[in-house]
Amino acid sequence: MSSNNPTSNFQDVPWKQRFYRSMLGYGIHFSRRSDGTINRFIMNLFDLKAQPSKQPIDGVITSDTVVDATRNLYFRLFLPSLEQNTNMPLIVYFHGGGFAYMSANSIACDDLCRNLCKKTGAVIISVNYRLSPEHKYPSQYDDGFDVLKFIDDSANTKNFPSNVNLKQCFIAGDSAGGNLAHHVTVKACEYGLRNVKLIGLIAIQPFFGGEERTESENRLVDAPVLSVKGTDWLWKTFLPEGSDRDHPACNVFGPKSVDDIRRLKFPATMVVVGGVDPLYDWQIRYYEGLKKCGKEAYLIEYPNAFHSFYGAPELKESGLLMEEVKDFIGNLIK
Repeated sequence: MSSNNPTSNFQDVPWKQRFYRSMLGYGIHFSRRSDGTINRFIMNLFDLKAQPSKQPIDGVITSDTVVDATRNLYFRLFLPSLEQNTNMPLIVYFHGGGFAYMSANSIACDDLCRNLCKKTGAVIISVNYRLSPEHKYPSQYDDGFDVLKFIDDSANTKNFPSNVNLKQCFIAGDSAGGNLAHHVTVKACEYGLRNVKLIGLIAIQPFFGGEERTESENRLVDAPVLSVKGTDWLWKTFLPEGSDRDHPACNVFGPKSVDDIRRLKFPATMVVVGGVDPLYDWQIRYYEGLKKCGKEAYLIEYPNAFHSFYGAPELKESGLLMEEVKDFIGNLIK
């Protein structure tokens, strides 16, 4: 259980960031229709986009690669602008947004991956996957896995720097992207990739849940950024018709779980949690589930962090997180 009555660090977010988050929140609220669909025109007015840049921005250059134009499946490649003399690890990243919002070229996602690239020295592939409710489960998992298979084909990585090491590949994601990272990793372990070797999973405040109402959900029902009512709506738009929140996509170690990862060569996993996140208890259960399955797992906890704190680089917790990710990667590629 998280510390008693932790104080959110949301008040420490600079006013420009809070304004942007508020506007994005308004967009999410006003774009939701009563029939459970999303008005994408309205949402796109608030979800500002960043273009790829061959000129360095904050020490990072970016480009987009199309995997399947028919489903707008592509990835944004983030490369350190300064030439590296040593092998560079690869991070395949899945953005958050409850499976229903944001994209790889959303400014918030672009900024986060740019910062991650700069701070870790890794090459980042940020995946643009299909969104619910237009595309329900398992569309997002299929898209994520298809990108892995795409880069597993050496013919598709010719524009990568020669010193990108595909044998030092990490899967990462925040919020819904953390959920995606887990399920895509399971699929990859079952499939068996030829050139890509997954050695680590980084789940940043992963979006998991279940039918049960946990202590953190009851205590933080109207937490900053993410409410329990909001998570319920997101699960309903993502999961198959007739499913409840104990579906294994949501409750990975729950009563309906079908994947026994004990039999898989599952990579070392870093689970990041925040004490002012209503998903806290589900994230702890995920970490504990990995440990019970005999997997290598590490818990990183920030008691005063709200959901998506990592999107505000000015917060001390954001800086600490980047250092933790860098150390996690460094320890596994030694």
